[in-house]
Amino acid sequence: MRFYHLTGTIENDIWGEEVRGQRRKSDVIRMFPTRSESYYEKLNCKGYFFVSDENEDNASVEIGIIENGLKDLNEAIEGYLRHCGLEVSGQVVEEVTFRTLRNMLSRSNRYSYIVDDDEILERFELSNLTGRWGNGLAFGENIIYELGEEQVYEQAKTYLLEETALPELKRIYAVKNQRNAIGHPVQYMLETDDKTVRREGARLLLKALYAVGRIRNRRYCYVDVEPDETLAIPGLEALYKSSAEGTVIIRFPNVGIADKEYASSVVRNIEVIAEVMKRHRNRVLTILCLPRECTELRRLFFENLANISIIELKEDFATGERAKNFLRMLAKKNGIRSDQRLFARLEEGKGYLVPELRTFFDEWYDRKLKTTVYPQYKNVESVRSEVANAAPKGSAYDELMELIGLTEAKKVIVNALNYYKAQKLFADKGMKSETHSMHMVFTGNPGSAKTTVARLFAEIMRDNHLLSKGHLVEVGRGDLVGQYVGWTAKIVKRKFKEAEGGVLFIDEAYSLVDDRGGSFGDEAINTIVQEMENRRDSVVVIFAGYPDKMEGFLEKNPGLRSRIAFHVPFADYTPDELVEIAELMSSKKDIVLSDDAKEKMHGLFETVSLRPDFGNGRFVRNLLEKARMAQATRLLSMDLDAVTEDDVRTITADDIETPEIEKPVRKAFGFSAA
Repeated sequence: MRFYHLTGTIENDIWGEEVRGQRRKSDVIRMFPTRSESYYEKLNCKGYFFVSDENEDNASVEIGIIENGLKDLNEAIEGYLRHCGLEVSGQVVEEVTFRTLRNMLSRSNRYSYIVDDDEILERFELSNLTGRWGNGLAFGENIIYELGEEQVYEQAKTYLLEETALPELKRIYAVKNQRNAIGHPVQYMLETDDKTVRREGARLLLKALYAVGRIRNRRYCYVDVEPDETLAIPGLEALYKSSAEGTVIIRFPNVGIADKEYASSVVRNIEVIAEVMKRHRNRVLTILCLPRECTELRRLFFENLANISIIELKEDFATGERAKNFLRMLAKKNGIRSDQRLFARLEEGKGYLVPELRTFFDEWYDRKLKTTVYPQYKNVESVRSEVANAAPKGSAYDELMELIGLTEAKKVIVNALNYYKAQKLFADKGMKSETHSMHMVFTGNPGSAKTTVARLFAEIMRDNHLLSKGHLVEVGRGDLVGQYVGWTAKIVKRKFKEAEGGVLFIDEAYSLVDDRGGSFGDEAINTIVQEMENRRDSVVVIFAGYPDKMEGFLEKNPGLRSRIAFHVPFADYTPDELVEIAELMSSKKDIVLSDDAKEKMHGLFETVSLRPDFGNGRFVRNLLEKARMAQATRLLSMDLDAVTEDDVRTITADDIETPEIEKPVRKAFGFSAA
């Protein structure tokens, strides 16, 4: 099926003497739909001609054509013009895309030159291409423009398609002028990771096939198959029907199907494509574009296309002088002279594919522009350097870095941010963009800032565009376990939905199963594991609790352990760190600790930090609150007129209360993470 656009100048007076009378003009316009329909019947439904637009002032006319098996297009055009009483000179006929035809039909319908554009599309089984009834297919189109045989060969070498594509191109050109060619002896599989090679390699095939008459439709269509989408069969079927005597290109992205979340849809899409390919193989050529390393995709297609011959095309590995020639060609195309620095990264004996060579060229070209063409910019840093050196964004990150201690927690967060930054900076060097699970376990004693860090982590992820909302949803056993069987799963799912775009912080997670072994806790854990997988890109789960209990919890639940990316230990604070925390807390309230107050605190921390129930940062906060109250009592006992501003702002040793301390049970600071 082919679509055409005809333009020309009307030489005869179709309007008659009453050209300016509305009645006469409307009579002429009403003639066109009737003539188009009767001519359609005369052609045995193998073509439809319609007036798309006309202009009285310059006597121009536009005619749209749907051709579906006509023997002689030129003869059919002359027949339609006679049928409508039109004498048209200066005719220009060009093949167009379906999208252009659709616009012409719509314009014709608006001006009443046809009865109903949708009915005409349905008549030729094209309605599913528009997507009006939910069966549409996202596709692109283009038109083949001819190129000489020798130029086709040269371009094949340019895109490093010499070893596999060049022999096939010569085989195509071996028999020319096959205007009566029927069917397609082979289909094609183009395997490359380079978008330019994929696009231009397919075009070279089509230019050769069209030149010799193996395909007669200049229009070709392409479909990009996304791994998480399912192809609409009616839309794909309509696309193939509309591409009779032409080509459909099916393009897969540079990802495999290792991810089980996508595997089923990819397999289903391959089955659908193969089914439609086989049904139309004698009238439509298919070019499958796959990643170069596509063992699994290739195997699935071969299994589903058992009786169809496939010719595989791949770009070559370029070594030595051939790799240099490719780089020289890129330099010449960009109007710049090559030099030895362009070849500096080439290793002797090593083969390179097009994407890697393009990366070498792009980096050399950027440097060349700044050092030779525009030397005034040689000291300007690249955006990559600026981005690499830039600190993470947001006040939450600054607040985290100000916190005392927490070395491991800070390291994990910085590494996570650097990982995502590196993916963006080095994408052109082959680093793939992947979303890894960020689920974590925070282990530490009470008051070691686990909740604070979780809140800041959520905000940091939001500020750096890794989470959409960056809020913290804090839950415990009582927030997740329902009263009756079946309630728990719904509650857990509700909490995950609430945490969408942020962090779900599960405190003392082991309490879900600790000493309870019943179905309620099991239901909670199973649902948590399921939701962690389903929402891995939109929710980060952080489990928090005591080190020993958390380790036991993970031992009982291997499904959880496998989904946790980071184990972050929160060590108990040392006496020195506790004094620093006290100073930080005080400074935020515009309070100063005197030297004797800090000395007294240090001695106190050395003693109380050995207690099993020591609260780390919480103990410091409580101690300061009591000191503020003690200070108030002390100030009121002084000569009120003699109290200075410094007195009001300063906590002294007298304000620090020494709690009753039982004989301590020695425990080591910090802990070792499993």
